[in-house]
Amino acid sequence: MWRALGLFVLIAAISVGCTAKHYRKSADKEAAAIISEKSPAVPNMETNFTIEPKLKFALDSLPVSREPEEAFGPERNSQVGARILTLDQALDIAVDQSRQYQNQKEIVFLQALSLTLARWRFTPIFRAGGSSEYQTRVLDVQEQIERITGTQIIRENTVVQETQHNISSRGSVGVNWLLRTGGRLSADFTTDFLYFITGNNPYSTRSRLAATLSQPLLRGAGYKVAMENLTQSERDVLYALRNFVQFRKAFSVQVASAYYNVLQNRDTMRNTWLGLQNFRQNVEQEKAFAAEGQRTQTSLGQLQQAELSTETRWVSAVRAYKASLDQFKILIGLSTDANIVLAEEELGRLSIVHPNVEVTNAVQIALAHRLDLWNTRDAFEDAARARGIAKNFLLPELDLVLRGDVENKPGNRPLALDFQRARWSAGVDFDLPIDRKSERNNYRASLIAYDRAGRELELAVDQIKFDVQENWRALDQARRNHQIAVIGVELSERRVEEQELLFELGRGQARDLVDARLDLINSRNQLTAALVQHTIARLEFWRDLGILHIREDGKWEEVQYVQN
Repeated sequence: MWRALGLFVLIAAISVGCTAKHYRKSADKEAAAIISEKSPAVPNMETNFTIEPKLKFALDSLPVSREPEEAFGPERNSQVGARILTLDQALDIAVDQSRQYQNQKEIVFLQALSLTLARWRFTPIFRAGGSSEYQTRVLDVQEQIERITGTQIIRENTVVQETQHNISSRGSVGVNWLLRTGGRLSADFTTDFLYFITGNNPYSTRSRLAATLSQPLLRGAGYKVAMENLTQSERDVLYALRNFVQFRKAFSVQVASAYYNVLQNRDTMRNTWLGLQNFRQNVEQEKAFAAEGQRTQTSLGQLQQAELSTETRWVSAVRAYKASLDQFKILIGLSTDANIVLAEEELGRLSIVHPNVEVTNAVQIALAHRLDLWNTRDAFEDAARARGIAKNFLLPELDLVLRGDVENKPGNRPLALDFQRARWSAGVDFDLPIDRKSERNNYRASLIAYDRAGRELELAVDQIKFDVQENWRALDQARRNHQIAVIGVELSERRVEEQELLFELGRGQARDLVDARLDLINSRNQLTAALVQHTIARLEFWRDLGILHIREDGKWEEVQYVQN
């Protein structure tokens, strides 16, 4: 018995598992069809959209770093053997493995899944069910008994108990259909079956077919009112797709910014380390001169103090580089244990490329192409529709109701319906608007929501104008900073050369050499920062104009020409 029970449980579990797998595939297929249907209406939407996890990027296929990093000091060999990751490869990994990116894709999928339910509500919804039970009861039954007494036959009635056994069953099938006019059509076919195990009448059946049509005439009437939930669900999917495309643009810029930030921090670390080595060399020279009485202890102390300050800055620079690298790994979906370094040549490829568009035209381009502004405009339309729906709900309820039913003919034939004896009725159901407190509040709230949506649209337009103008100013500032930094590096290099020469001749001052070296370190860091800032500002500028095109692998296409 236990083996049989175990086999039954196993079969049931397998059946449930197969059913769950079928439902998952069905949901995925239907949601994917909706996303494919809506995607052409959204520029730059990902074509091969899926929420299924992709294979992990094979880091072992990347080239290996074999040169020690002197700027790490005692840990110079810590990144030997690390895999070198380019920006394109980082973007590719981020699209496939980033947790943030996956979350955004799932938001789109869930919104499409919600639409499948909204559409389903306007299709014929079938149902079927039934019940069956075994009954037994004891009845008092009168029986007539004949007795022969002499020449007479005497009939007597006596009460005896009889046990009755029967099986009763009920089955029904039906359909419910929400119409696009706001009406609802429902139909049910019900059969009652009674089988007597004992007795003279073995069984009896009774069937009934009933249908009801209810159509609102005032409150809830009309296509727009009835379809509002479906309309909003359709638009919500479109909004989710636009938000996802806008996210893709922002995410690619975020990854690039983080990538260049790591390279900038590494360059800062190297510049600071180089300055520290030069200070150490100068201190050793100064000690030798001081031992011969050619330098004062004050001059030596100034250099030693500068050495210590630079060493502190170097320690902070190393920490900042390592932290930014780990944060970058988390951003693109890698483990912090992943042994990678970023490709050094990516920083050398950067150059100052200024957009060829006027700021006034850039604002107009952004107002025409920003997908988040499209959503805000459509949300204003949604608020206008909601206002009309809330107004409709203030009306009285007046529904036209049609009913009809027919039963089967006598003779235990459940499917032989007697339509000649069908019954039908027509009438109205009404509910006077005596108490509409909830509806009143909803209507007033819808008016406020409409006004608020209008203000949000105005704010969105102004915010876009500000973003574009501010990014333009940031671009211009970064370009000027780069020009200044180039000159600053040249001046600082000449100053250092001059001060070192004077120092060797015994005519220089320690403070002048310290200032020159610190200025050189700062100028080199500022040059790198200005170059990175301009590149990031340019990407953010194209992003905020809404014309930064992102490919399937997360890489962007550099904007070469803008049609005003």
